[in-house]
Amino acid sequence: MRDILPDLRARCSDGIPFALATVVAVHGSAPRDPGAVLAVDAAGAVVGSVSGGCVEGDVYEVAREVLAGAGPRVVSYGISDDEAFGVGLTCGGTIEILVRAYATAAEREGLAAVLDLIAADLPVAEATVLSGAAETGARLVVRPAPAPDIHDTPGIHDTPGTPGTLGSEGLDAAVTDDARGLLAQGHTGIQWYGAHGQRRMQEVAVFVRTYAPPPRMLVFGAIDHAAATARIGSFLGYRVTVCDARPAFATRERFPVADEVVCAWPHDYLEATEVDARTVICVLTHDPKFDVPLLAAALRTPAAYIGVMGSRRTHRDRLARLRAAGADEAHLARLASPVGLDLGARTPEETAVSIAAEIIQHRWGGTGRPLGELSGAIHHPGGPTGRGDQGTAFAPS
Repeated sequence: MRDILPDLRARCSDGIPFALATVVAVHGSAPRDPGAVLAVDAAGAVVGSVSGGCVEGDVYEVAREVLAGAGPRVVSYGISDDEAFGVGLTCGGTIEILVRAYATAAEREGLAAVLDLIAADLPVAEATVLSGAAETGARLVVRPAPAPDIHDTPGIHDTPGTPGTLGSEGLDAAVTDDARGLLAQGHTGIQWYGAHGQRRMQEVAVFVRTYAPPPRMLVFGAIDHAAATARIGSFLGYRVTVCDARPAFATRERFPVADEVVCAWPHDYLEATEVDARTVICVLTHDPKFDVPLLAAALRTPAAYIGVMGSRRTHRDRLARLRAAGADEAHLARLASPVGLDLGARTPEETAVSIAAEIIQHRWGGTGRPLGELSGAIHHPGGPTGRGDQGTAFAPS
């Protein structure tokens, strides 16, 4: 959705009807993950992609039918489909796609409210009925639960006038609760309920698409390797902060792609900033007076990844200092050091690729080995701690 956000906002503001096709599930290998979208407007213009080119032609025709009034539909393409080769899906997977229209002003206004939240990097989830004992295409917008101190501040966590409904109070309540949990984890996928929100029932399939703010990458140590790491972090979609205590090094000129450059003692900054389970921390300081208190603080956070630059001897010394500071072995095991995968990297840019590769491997649970040496599925459904964004299959489990 973020890829075509400006196009969708423009169509909403200009009053242009369009149909939106959304990948809601994948089975096996597929080019795009759940949440990928393609829009077709009344003039026939297309933006976005749901399969990297495999099935776009057929989805385009379905979108035109839905926009003409055929009603929301869930369509399937893949190796089990007799027409799979005809639509070009020869890559061995099956995808489920929801196609629905935003033909009326009210429908576009409801979507525009969600698009505005996404554009502002505010967390929001959108739940849509796919099948079962509820109306296909029924939609509910969910925001995080209000904190006690802002409960009475409208517009911060609630979206008055745009939440919608899935058809029953019980179903709305159950989906809202689950969507908030998925939103906190950055997960997208299909949930199953009874017609009135009962758990452990499979009467209604609901696709919950979450839009969490970009995850954070915190880079400590304003060196050449940090500049390269900031660039690749930004490319991967992280909101990048570079922090160093030395004002001559922590400058915007040295880190033009970083979202934030902070001049502060690293551990002071880390203790005062927000860190969640999607945050990655890269410690490139090379200096015990910086990295030991910084790592002690980092190990108290729920960060997804803590990578630390340095030789093996440096790391052994670092571990001894951290143990003396009170860190236990379970916490120390979280440190990825020496940082990065073994790619034979030499330059700062190559080292940044190695660090990025380890972050990706940690997130998705890959082996780090050449794919040509392996067999089986190429894409992993989630990392070792369940933080992947892969959706569930469109079938009862």
